[in-house]
Amino acid sequence: MMGYKREELIGKEQTEVPKSDKNKADLLDTINSFIKKGKEWQGMYYGRKRNGDSVQQNVKITPVIGQGGKIRHYVSIKRPCNENKSDKSHLCDRVQAESQTDVHTCKHKDRRKSSDVRSNTSRGSDGSSQPRRSSIARIHSMTIEAPITKVINIINVAQESSSEPVAEALDRVLEILRTTELYSPQLGSKEDDPHASDLVDGLMSDGLRRLSGNEYIFTKNAHTIHSHFHIPVSLHDIPPRITESMENEDCWDFDIFELEAATHKRPLVYLGLKTFSRFGVCEFLNCSESVLRSWLQVIEANYHSSNSYHNSTHSADVLHATAYFLCKERVKQSLDRTDEVAALIAATVHDVDHPGRTNSFLCNAGSELALLYNDTAVLESHHAALAFQLTTRDDKCNIFKNMERNEYRTLRQAIIDMVLATEMTKHFEHVNKFVNSINKPLAGLEDNGSGNSGINEDSCNTILTSPENRTLIKRMLIKCADISNPCRPLDLCIEWAARISEEYFAQTDEEKRQGLPVVMPVFDRKTCSIPKSQISFIDYFVTDMFDAWDVFADLPNLIQYLAINFKYWKCLDEQKLRSLRPPEP
Repeated sequence: MMGYKREELIGKEQTEVPKSDKNKADLLDTINSFIKKGKEWQGMYYGRKRNGDSVQQNVKITPVIGQGGKIRHYVSIKRPCNENKSDKSHLCDRVQAESQTDVHTCKHKDRRKSSDVRSNTSRGSDGSSQPRRSSIARIHSMTIEAPITKVINIINVAQESSSEPVAEALDRVLEILRTTELYSPQLGSKEDDPHASDLVDGLMSDGLRRLSGNEYIFTKNAHTIHSHFHIPVSLHDIPPRITESMENEDCWDFDIFELEAATHKRPLVYLGLKTFSRFGVCEFLNCSESVLRSWLQVIEANYHSSNSYHNSTHSADVLHATAYFLCKERVKQSLDRTDEVAALIAATVHDVDHPGRTNSFLCNAGSELALLYNDTAVLESHHAALAFQLTTRDDKCNIFKNMERNEYRTLRQAIIDMVLATEMTKHFEHVNKFVNSINKPLAGLEDNGSGNSGINEDSCNTILTSPENRTLIKRMLIKCADISNPCRPLDLCIEWAARISEEYFAQTDEEKRQGLPVVMPVFDRKTCSIPKSQISFIDYFVTDMFDAWDVFADLPNLIQYLAINFKYWKCLDEQKLRSLRPPEP
């Protein structure tokens, strides 16, 4: 079309190709000002043929946003405007992929060479040769558009008629919106708060893989699926001491450690029997109490009692908090029976076979589970999968065996979703979606109804009971139950802090022994300040989430305990103490 031979262009930079003098002097600046902001430019451009003639082209240039929200390429579609019959054989689209530089200029000598990719042809139904649209062209013509793309397009349009300060502010908004980490707050430097940085690195990432030959293998007991168990006692034949320790199990102040001692570290079976009975789980699942007892026994046997924190006592504690939340009026108004049962089961199994090490550790160590789950939500995927394996492989403990297929599928998906929600990498995403999809719309209804007879019940129910929002509520519920330790009475809070710290200390010790990256360096048992670690955890993960959950479920007692505990850790820190308790007078 342009008269050049192949060898005259291959290997040359764009700047070496002659330009037409017919283009306006500031045309390239205009084009660049559009596409550098992520906007599409379309207009007339003159290309120069080899013989010096100019050819007018209708050009559309679209920035392609890559990972991290940065412009990775520009796609330029050029159509000659010559409509002479003699030229029609040349009217095929030319799609050019430009590296990230100014269009038609080159600032980087090592940038990838651009090339024209002519569209392929295919035979139509009548046997004629028809141009096949490129994959990029198909993508741009799709009618399905993500909400975030719609928002970006609306802002782009608004920029056209905005003043310069507003346009610059909108540029910053677009820069933020194009990031892939919309829900993750940006921390300051590690020196500002090393405890928060280590917690984020340790809990919210999957670690940096090291091909060092060091592999973390579960112990034989961890790999073994325990199917041999003693049939536990009936709910009506529980020993007096255990019965007494569970008297106030429906109260938030319930002491799970007293039950742990009374049951010789088997609190999950007993608390599970009583809690599941209170919620009528056997009736819903159409299973006998003996099957439920066997199931609880199998699940508890696959928690590692050697873990200081992630053992069956933690599971029982999360089950207790879940049951407590399910009794709150707003939660009951939102969830149905299937949701309730799914929540109780998910709480019970959410950490089954936990090795006492974080996802980051397992990925760094090249563990079997990290390889199996591609370094993504490794433990949470394992907990969910193993829970169903243990349940369905033996009718004696299969609590789902009498369920209708569709009901089982619905329940299974809800359980899996809740267990996966306990993974911390999406913590802020879950909390923000809950606030923006539920709390803010409910607050808006309350504001609008304040001058009338009150909140619109139909609108409120629509918000609370939509399938999407019920899912968000269940995720928030189990997340709050999972990390509710700082909201417990002070003595319980201190005990949980001691246990999680010991587990992190043990991980750091093992990382040093194996020569693995130390993902949470502040958790060195010789130098760690437990008060500082608790303060950072509460500040970064707990406060905002429980504030939002309190607004929804009305939990002033939890917020009060949280304030008391935070003040306690602050006092220890101000005294430069690194221990759990102040020294005896």
